[in-house]
Amino acid sequence: MSVSSIPGRRRRLNKTQKLSVAGISAMAVAALSFSLVPANADPKPEAETPVSAEPVAFASVAGTPQAKTVQASIIEQHSTAEQLVKAADLARAKEAAAAKAKAAEAAKIKAQAEAKAKAEAAAKVRAKAVAAERTQTQVASRSEARTPVYANNLDGWIRESLDIMRAHGIPGSYNGLHRNIMRESTGNPNAVNGWDVNAQNGTPSCGLLQVIRPTFNAYHVPGTSWNIYDPVANITAAANYAADKYGSMDNVNSAY
Repeated sequence: MSVSSIPGRRRRLNKTQKLSVAGISAMAVAALSFSLVPANADPKPEAETPVSAEPVAFASVAGTPQAKTVQASIIEQHSTAEQLVKAADLARAKEAAAAKAKAAEAAKIKAQAEAKAKAEAAAKVRAKAVAAERTQTQVASRSEARTPVYANNLDGWIRESLDIMRAHGIPGSYNGLHRNIMRESTGNPNAVNGWDVNAQNGTPSCGLLQVIRPTFNAYHVPGTSWNIYDPVANITAAANYAADKYGSMDNVNSAY
């Protein structure tokens, strides 16, 4: 490496390195200056000799051993400084690469954590939806299990009527309903009385408990059929009327 390339590189050295190079250069200049004085020069002043007016030719000192030693030392010192600069550059590059790798790893960990959090949140939402669906299904199943199935006969009609009556607060018992049904229609839901005073007035008594149309309409229980011959609708309307007039169908023991 040539000595002329050193000044440009010195700008990249730190303060200590710059002082070291400056000191080396100063030593080199001093050494060169000293080498210009012959080793056997007598320091004592001599009698002045007349100076010739002719030009004096100075001998070159570049090839002297002292000059060669100083030049080699300068080259070696600058080579060491260059190596220090390269080592500092390499260290900075390694630090930058390590910082970049650390930032990339941190970003990766953060992305993984966010992805995990999103997955867990989605799993919780799905689990909640599944639990809600399961609960709804269980409620529906229990509701279906609680829904009674009534036989399509007198026993089933009376039992269904009693459940509706309880829901609407209408008093009455199985025995009270059954006793009056057997007296009024012998259990025939299509029975019609065509000879009594109601029939003579154009409103015959109909159904299991022989209810006339005006009474049926007035005491009809919501949720039941409007067909007067429907067994459950006929029973519940008659029981509602008896509760209003007699306190309960249980208290009726004859035509009412």
